[in-house]
Amino acid sequence: MSRIPFEQLPVDVRRAVTDKSGAVHRAVTVQGGMNSGIASVLETNSGRVFVKGIPADHPQVGAQRREAAVASHLPASCPRLYWHLELDGWSLLGYEVVDGRHADYTPGSPDLPLVEAALTELQGITVPADIEIKDAADRWESYAPPGALQHFSGNTLLHTDFAPDNVLIVGKRARLVDWAWPTRGAAWIDPGALALRLMDVGHPGKSAVAFAGRFPSWRDAEPEALAAFGTATAALWREIAAEDRTPWKRRMAEQAATLGHILAEGL
Repeated sequence: MSRIPFEQLPVDVRRAVTDKSGAVHRAVTVQGGMNSGIASVLETNSGRVFVKGIPADHPQVGAQRREAAVASHLPASCPRLYWHLELDGWSLLGYEVVDGRHADYTPGSPDLPLVEAALTELQGITVPADIEIKDAADRWESYAPPGALQHFSGNTLLHTDFAPDNVLIVGKRARLVDWAWPTRGAAWIDPGALALRLMDVGHPGKSAVAFAGRFPSWRDAEPEALAAFGTATAALWREIAAEDRTPWKRRMAEQAATLGHILAEGL
């Protein structure tokens, strides 16, 4: 998605932002990420605010609305959402600014215990019934083995995308960002999603699965459930790689297939 500076937003949108945060003295466009039409850090009368947004008619606007819906229920490890605006053709989120670096997932990294602590905190969060987000059984319906979808059901709030870019290290704390895919489901799904990302940066498959085993939800899950997750994850990434032959997606598909084999061995 092409990105524009804050100053190019419609006048009414910029005025609404100032109504929320105070006069804007400086706006700096953030270069990272690909899924926002605007991503800027604003210096305002009330302090710094990170503004991200997309056109209201963009296909991904639903994901941004999901972010806003779950924001008040997220643990302290996640940046605080100050406001959500939709007007004049734009959907904007105003977040707490988090000055950090992307997590290092490589074997032996000192960031790994921090990531573990952040996910442990998240594992204790359940999804209120009135929050409209997708169920894990629906998300994996096309990929899980027949009769296995019941294993994915639950009430835990899941992040599901533990790419290192979505975890910022700030001091001695890991903070989870980019909640485009919040999901209601079984708590063990997130440790499994993290295990796949660990494999992608060099962890042997069995070591990555052992890391997932640090979480009680994974340890207590039935072998059939974990095997179903492995099968579904492999099928999902196989489809992604077939549609887009980008090298990193092909690599993820290979790692997902390996994870599927490892988890099937546990049956």
